[in-house]
Amino acid sequence: ESSQPPHFASGAFTLPVTEDSFAYLRDAGEFRNLLITELPAGDWGQTVLKLFLVSAFQLLNYEALQGSSDPHLSAIAEKSSKEVRYHRRWSAEWVIRLGDGTTESHERMQNALSYLWPYTGEMFRMSPYEKEESARHVAPALEELEVEWQEGVRKTLEEATLEVPDPSSWMHTGGKTGTHTEHLGILLSEMQFLQRAYPGQQW
Repeated sequence: ESSQPPHFASGAFTLPVTEDSFAYLRDAGEFRNLLITELPAGDWGQTVLKLFLVSAFQLLNYEALQGSSDPHLSAIAEKSSKEVRYHRRWSAEWVIRLGDGTTESHERMQNALSYLWPYTGEMFRMSPYEKEESARHVAPALEELEVEWQEGVRKTLEEATLEVPDPSSWMHTGGKTGTHTEHLGILLSEMQFLQRAYPGQQW
């Protein structure tokens, strides 16, 4: 068995996979993530609403992954769920406070919800590699989490006096297969600048 580290292709180069190369030397098309996570933070309302929508999904996913047949995945999910549970509770409190607050804060939250909602459906649409891993490690089928997520999110949004969008409305997809918004390139240009400008440096 080779002792050499695995490699990945980035542009015209083949590079060893390390923590730094994985984070700082991949191009946008090589990232696999939810589109909602690369959207601009926006104002405070949009920031906390995005955190709420994503952490509500993460909590359900991590709790389900604790039953995975992969002991490492199960342990990571158990530890992660403790942290994300706090994120969900904290962000939900702010969503309610702002949505049911002043006229301006309510309007901002409703606008933020209209902007972010079309990106939520991607959470529950499994890519081919997710389906493969689900079958291999007895991981949850994401579609099975959607109803519970919808119910929990709806409860908080209604408490915030926000109009809940139609869950069957059209949704953006593509982030899980490498098709991203223009915002990811902007994020990466800032995050990766030092490593690309001064390659091979140790931080």
